Amino acid sequence: MEIKSFWKDKGRRLIDPDLFSGRADELAKEIYTEQKQSRGKANKPSQIRKFYDEVIRFDSMLKTNPADFENILPYLKMLNAKAAYAMGRDLVSKGFKDFIATSLNQVKDKNDFDAFAGLFEAFIGYYKFYDKKGETVSTQGGRR
Repeated sequence: MEIKSFWKDKGRRLIDPDLFSGRADELAKEIYTEQKQSRGKANKPSQIRKFYDEVIRFDSMLKTNPADFENILPYLKMLNAKAAYAMGRDLVSKGFKDFIATSLNQVKDKNDFDAFAGLFEAFIGYYKFYDKKGETVSTQGGRR
């Protein structure tokens, strides 16, 4: 599932009302399914949390100094390279890498970043739900 836009009306700063619920839920299901298909190797919650922790770090920096967005943006976009590296090591799936890439491609200003951070937060919540509720596959091949 590709997130094509965070916005219902960007000019009026209206975030898509479904972004943090239905769309985040669908994305979490898709990424969790890829975890199951990889037999628990890719998309471990701890690996995905590393990416979210970086987004939180950038958010914290921007709350301290909102005018610093243009200086932070290149480092934020470096998450694309980190996701590609993690995918190359089979730590994350193509779906997760694509989620990061398509989302970061939309981040042009602080409002876009805030929408992305909110989407990622909602995604993490749903993903953790599926990981705990679903048939989580351990690295030993059995079910937890």
